[in-house]
Amino acid sequence: MNRTPAPADTTNTQRHAALLGAWLASYGLENTRTAYRRDAQIFLTYLEATGLDLLAVRRAHVDVFARTRQAAGDAPATLNRRLAAVSALYAYALDEGALQLNPVVRVRRAAVDADHSVTAALTRREAEDLLAAARSHSPRAHALVDLLLSTGVRISEALTAQVSALSADRLVITRKGGKPAVIPLPEHTVAALRAMTGTAGTELTRGDEADRWLFATNSGSPWARTDAAKLLTRLALKAGLGKRVSPHVLRHTHATLALSLGIPLHHLQDSLGHTDPRTTRRYDHTRHRLEHSSAYRVGALFG
Repeated sequence: MNRTPAPADTTNTQRHAALLGAWLASYGLENTRTAYRRDAQIFLTYLEATGLDLLAVRRAHVDVFARTRQAAGDAPATLNRRLAAVSALYAYALDEGALQLNPVVRVRRAAVDADHSVTAALTRREAEDLLAAARSHSPRAHALVDLLLSTGVRISEALTAQVSALSADRLVITRKGGKPAVIPLPEHTVAALRAMTGTAGTELTRGDEADRWLFATNSGSPWARTDAAKLLTRLALKAGLGKRVSPHVLRHTHATLALSLGIPLHHLQDSLGHTDPRTTRRYDHTRHRLEHSSAYRVGALFG
């Protein structure tokens, strides 16, 4: 496999800063830019390790990158997301005349089982133990874990919410694609969020609540999702859980518990903001049990 080396004195990020910046700026939503930047950086790190220049990459190089990521433990869906980000970068470079071929177009994507999720949800007891650990840690940890477990919102949706979007029983978030959505909140979740922000809700009535991030750092900046994820890892250790806990694990836990409580699939789909019902079905680990077959319920009509 031919390899065009990159100049040793600079990195791809430095050499192609203008291209990378313009590509990211072409997306209107900060969540999209953040996600693409994260996956593109993983690819750029791979290029630095192999001495390749971004604009000299061929399909064979991307194939090796994909195999490398699989060996590193990327799930099929995660790998496909990374390849989609890199392909989007090259498509932009192609449109700008920076190269003549997108090297990712014909790279085979990993097979994803549409009816199964590899994410391991927490049991109800484990979720309660995690929430207790978060409550004893800090108001922010408690509010985050309570919100993610109780509502199933994505971590990006939680971290981009504003204090002014919180009311007595609901929170307005921004879904994928920039669409606003109203999320009902249990009383204990509202109380946890109010305790964290130091607000009582009367500010909105008076109209003097300035916009600020719901989950903010001490400097007022939005809380980074990587820092939130690291906190969940520490809380899982504190709670004595023998499994990895991430923001998506809590979203998965919400969905699994909702289905076990009898929440209809289409209602859960709306709650989670899924456009495809097959995505929601992946959370239902009991659907293949024989006792859930429609044959028993319908057949009873004729017995």
